[in-house]
Amino acid sequence: MKLHIKKGDTVKVISGNDKGKTAKVLSIFPFKNRALVEGINLVSKHIKPSADNPKGKIEKKESSIHLSNLMLVDPSNGEPTRTYRKVNKDGKLFRFSKKTNKILK
Repeated sequence: MKLHIKKGDTVKVISGNDKGKTAKVLSIFPFKNRALVEGINLVSKHIKPSADNPKGKIEKKESSIHLSNLMLVDPSNGEPTRTYRKVNKDGKLFRFSKKTNKILK
């Protein structure tokens, strides 16, 4: 699947509880159209008591967020931008920023 965001990109959250925050993408789930973003959409996970952890605990963990709620941040100017794809002279496909018309790495 062709997506506008890939692993390692910096994104800005444009909708939801974490609106306005920027963070790095940890992983992508293309068939669900979701992404795991560092420090975004935190949920509480309850850990049962065990021999290693006799008291148990509540742990904060990232949950996936829908790709429509994320916007790619252009590394050249640090602003969110839309993207488009274009084939190079060599036949390679590249992502371009709509704001700056430069290739996104």
